[in-house]
Amino acid sequence: MSFPTSPLPAFPVKLYDALRHSTILVATESNGGKIKCRSHYPSTKLNQLEAPEHTQSLSLEMLLRRLRATEAQQDDKFANILDVVGEFGTFQKRLVALTFIPNILLAFFMFADIFVFTAQKPYCNTSWILAVDPNLSEAQQLNLTLPREPNGSFQTCLMYLPVAWDLESIIQFGLNYTEPCQDGWIYPETKKRSLVNEFDLVCGKDQDTEGVQTMLTAGLLIGSLIFGFVSDKLGRYPTILMSLLGLAIFGFGAAFVNSFHQYLFFRFGVSQALVGYAISSVCLATEWLMGQHRAHAIILEHCFFSVGILLLTGLAYSLPHWRLLFLVGGAPVFLLISYIWIVPESPRWLLMKGKLEDAKQVLGYAASVNKKIIPLSLLDKLQRPGKKVTKASVLDFYNNKHFLKVTLVMGCVWFTVGYSYFTLSLKLKNLGVDLHFTQVIPGIMEVPARLCCIFLLEQMGRKWSLIATLFQGSLMCLLVLILPSGTDGRRADGWPPIPHPRLRGPRCLATELKSMIILMVVLGEFSLAASVSVFFIYTAELLPTVLRATGLGLVSLAWAGGTISSLAVSQQKLTLLPIFLCCISAALALFLCSLLPETQDQALPDNPEHCFLQTRAQGLAGDQLSEYCSFPS
Repeated sequence: MSFPTSPLPAFPVKLYDALRHSTILVATESNGGKIKCRSHYPSTKLNQLEAPEHTQSLSLEMLLRRLRATEAQQDDKFANILDVVGEFGTFQKRLVALTFIPNILLAFFMFADIFVFTAQKPYCNTSWILAVDPNLSEAQQLNLTLPREPNGSFQTCLMYLPVAWDLESIIQFGLNYTEPCQDGWIYPETKKRSLVNEFDLVCGKDQDTEGVQTMLTAGLLIGSLIFGFVSDKLGRYPTILMSLLGLAIFGFGAAFVNSFHQYLFFRFGVSQALVGYAISSVCLATEWLMGQHRAHAIILEHCFFSVGILLLTGLAYSLPHWRLLFLVGGAPVFLLISYIWIVPESPRWLLMKGKLEDAKQVLGYAASVNKKIIPLSLLDKLQRPGKKVTKASVLDFYNNKHFLKVTLVMGCVWFTVGYSYFTLSLKLKNLGVDLHFTQVIPGIMEVPARLCCIFLLEQMGRKWSLIATLFQGSLMCLLVLILPSGTDGRRADGWPPIPHPRLRGPRCLATELKSMIILMVVLGEFSLAASVSVFFIYTAELLPTVLRATGLGLVSLAWAGGTISSLAVSQQKLTLLPIFLCCISAALALFLCSLLPETQDQALPDNPEHCFLQTRAQGLAGDQLSEYCSFPS
């Protein structure tokens, strides 16, 4: 049996030509209708393909991957120019380094609420009795003017009605009539100034603290839509500048608010800014870098996000005032003013918008920084996408089946990650673990978790790396929900105890089980942190340049949905509901992920037509080659 010399029916012409010119398949042995195939590559391709002539067989998957990489490199003129500019030269290294400070600030501003709403033990301000006797100590003052709980502790929201008696009468007869606090509250046991004692968010007003999470989530939702759309319409550069301006105004400016409602407004604004920068920076790195350098850069960005969590924890532990926390932690935002002159625009986006001269100018500047020279003949090959500028809108995610599938699948994955991550965080908080411990340990673990993604992506590809990390994180979340809590119901933050646990065994067994659950929570957050990095890389490579930011914004909505679901379900009395939702979302996300195409070693799509042809070529190539040539085990 010999390989057919005529083009295969319905076989992609370009992939077939790459197969015919780069591979000579010789029938060396016929066994049971199967053909062993030996690969011989021209000498000019040896360094790229690294396949010795004596190789007896190649797996179909490896052959397809190499053929796709060769075809993608030949077909992507922009990749050829970036190869001349330098795959990872000084310009690209500087571009990656520019993301370090903003990502640290993103984590700082996103999780600052955890430390500025620390639990307080308030008492009614009863300084009226000091007019009777100014020499009373604080203990005597509280003992005479505050009613007590049945357990002997002072009540926090009631006080005795002031009377016009002398001190001896008050001591002899006592006070009997109570009323709510009239002159505010005092916090004698508090060593740090937080938003709780700044605006007296106690005794009914503590319900307002839930509005912070609501405003933060609402800002993420609206910011995902607005900045994703703006980034695709106006460009990556202006969107990044607007996001950094938002961080400066609403992040650093939160230290100067005069009321709690102003603080809510500033949190709403900063959440939009941070999601805008997250989307635009990923798009910029994706479109400037190639292959493994793209994945490494995004992973490194996320590592500095974890560094921001550690910085926040350290500052919150050492600084005595919440305003100082925002002032000191947010001060580096002013260093970002220099980004006006040093952040480059994406040349891919410029090319898709018909700004050919601007794209050439940016590429020329990058080449000069890398001390390279781009041949004019290569630059002249860059042409506008057709006679007209490529037009795309958010409606393409409904009309285009490929985009619709990617959006639904990645939305389901993002929902699962958001739900699982916040469920684990709430579980760790309810176990009574120290507040700073709940941030330091996951923050430290997230750095090696993200670095492990480098190995996974190189060995397993994008799709299976996402499936593996998501499966492990969801499994840990499920085990944590199934196992009893292993605690006596006490909480370290001073708030009312959690519901009585299911575990009624000896104390030592409860302690061991609690330690096991904490370990599983940390492992779950480890896996989910890795899945977040893989998710951004994979999604950015699946979407075309003209709709990349809009698509990332749309799927980011699901993260907020997972967060809201986790908070809502945790307040329900049905213990099986969190387990059921965890199982359903994880199973659905894992199944849908298997339907997506692999993007490793593929050309970065620039327009919707490119995505369609690329996906079709992958499917047809696999079907036709498996039909005409099967490899022995």
